[in-house]
Amino acid sequence: MSVRTFWASVSTLAIGAVAVLGLAQPASAAGANYVALGDSYSSGVGAGSYTSESGDCLRSTKSYPYLWAAANAPSSFTSVACSGATTSSVSSGQLGALSSSTTLVSVTAGGNDVGFADVMQTCVLQSEATCVARVNTAVSQAQNTLPAKLDSLYSGIHTRSPQAHVVVLGYPRFYKLSGSCIAGLTETERGAINNASEILNGVIAKRAANAGFTFSSVVDEFTGHELCSGDPWLHSVTLPITNSYHPKAVGQSNGYLPAFRSVA
Repeated sequence: MSVRTFWASVSTLAIGAVAVLGLAQPASAAGANYVALGDSYSSGVGAGSYTSESGDCLRSTKSYPYLWAAANAPSSFTSVACSGATTSSVSSGQLGALSSSTTLVSVTAGGNDVGFADVMQTCVLQSEATCVARVNTAVSQAQNTLPAKLDSLYSGIHTRSPQAHVVVLGYPRFYKLSGSCIAGLTETERGAINNASEILNGVIAKRAANAGFTFSSVVDEFTGHELCSGDPWLHSVTLPITNSYHPKAVGQSNGYLPAFRSVA
């Protein structure tokens, strides 16, 4: 091989590498048909700036699906995520947004199936023993009844969009133990809630893997920014009450968005 031929080959390989490494991801994102499904953690409750069309679903332009779409300009983007959604209501009310041409899906679901809102209300308003008992009930539901519900939901997503890359996101760890909070829940209650969220995330991750979907945890992103951390990205008990225990706008942009972007 002549020197000229050698360098021509190297140049061709280099150009190909640049095309693969530098252009593949933006081109893929630009060509994506993206649908966001799920509950309040995907709709963006707590982040503000809700779209008028979303009504009580409270879809925020500061939620991670909207932020990702704004940054990546996909061919199409639809969010049907809704506050209060369960696995069954996602299945019955949101999967119509999917089609065989959908190439990217994100979803958060499972927290409402185990009574997340009721757990937090019980722990805020009632005794430590009652709180821990309610958390244990949620854990039992997560381990025993939620897996089949997730399987059904994930099967429905795959049936409607068999070629889609599906990203299932988890939930944050809510409390920094031995943190800066001097009032509110006890350390025992905070520890029980954290343990429950870890079990819930584990169940969701396993079912997502079994479905061939990608699970992305947000625990690492929120570490150091839990409640009682001094710099929380989550609302504590607040008004409006619907914001309580949901990510602030910064939790969506610095927590959920990086977790989604890293695998989308």
